[in-house]
Amino acid sequence: MTETIDRSRDERSFANLGYRCVCGDAVDIHPREGGTCPSCGRHVRNLLDPVLRRNYPEPMKIKPSSQFVAVLFFGTVLTLAPGFALRSDEPAAKRAFIDGVGPGWVALGEKDFVKVNCDDDTWTFPDGEIHCTGQPIGVTRSAKEYTNFELVVEWMHLKHAGNSGLFIWTMPKAIEALEGPGLPRGGIEVQVLDLGYAEDFRKKNGKESDWFTSHGDIFPVGESKLKPFPPLSANGSRSFPSKNLSKGVGEWNHYYVRAINGEVRLWVNGEEVSGGSNAVPATGYICLESEGSPIKFKNLRIRELP
Repeated sequence: MTETIDRSRDERSFANLGYRCVCGDAVDIHPREGGTCPSCGRHVRNLLDPVLRRNYPEPMKIKPSSQFVAVLFFGTVLTLAPGFALRSDEPAAKRAFIDGVGPGWVALGEKDFVKVNCDDDTWTFPDGEIHCTGQPIGVTRSAKEYTNFELVVEWMHLKHAGNSGLFIWTMPKAIEALEGPGLPRGGIEVQVLDLGYAEDFRKKNGKESDWFTSHGDIFPVGESKLKPFPPLSANGSRSFPSKNLSKGVGEWNHYYVRAINGEVRLWVNGEEVSGGSNAVPATGYICLESEGSPIKFKNLRIRELP
């Protein structure tokens, strides 16, 4: 007699288990193929994808504490913000910071970057930090190209209305075309913009900008292409952040960037806010941007993914 094995559960989606995208819409998840949010287009790789949200009957709880709490989550250390500790009878923490500590994570420092079109003293690396004078306009690029990865970095503007950025998947030909000051005409920019930039625009024009924000816009540059996640800028070219979480001049901000198979997502100070999919190309250099104002970066770490 031949035994018949029922594989129906392996083949069906998890449509009725309460999984939702961060945008709030329900997502059907296939155990092997993942799924796509019908509203915002975000791709979900599997049931452990942080883009998923689920209301469990008994969620993890927390209690106030004066210390940081580190939780090991599948090889990555998640650090809960001060004022929280694990418990079983209070609301769960809303924010968790991925610190880039765990298997596969490596720090990026001076040896990992190459001068492109800035002065010798534009970029310095004191005490493990990365400092930029902002002059001249230009970039420093990673020594190697990256395709799939996750990255963490902290940044702090030192001047009101400071401007900078983090480029990913920057094409080699866009770097080679830089013969003087300027920015590459290719790549996906994760914007690093001080709150004062938007404040100055508002004072000058009497209204909020509809083409940029100071809270983590993501957009394609030059020849690169990207389908940005909503909400969008007025012309549809930028993914605007769903929340305003950036801190002002003189304060450290935390970015977690995940770039996989042409999709990029940004978490600002512990919460996902913006992103996009279908990037072309989806491999290239990582660049830090010098754009007229002094800025500091620290704890820049990366983990390459399959």
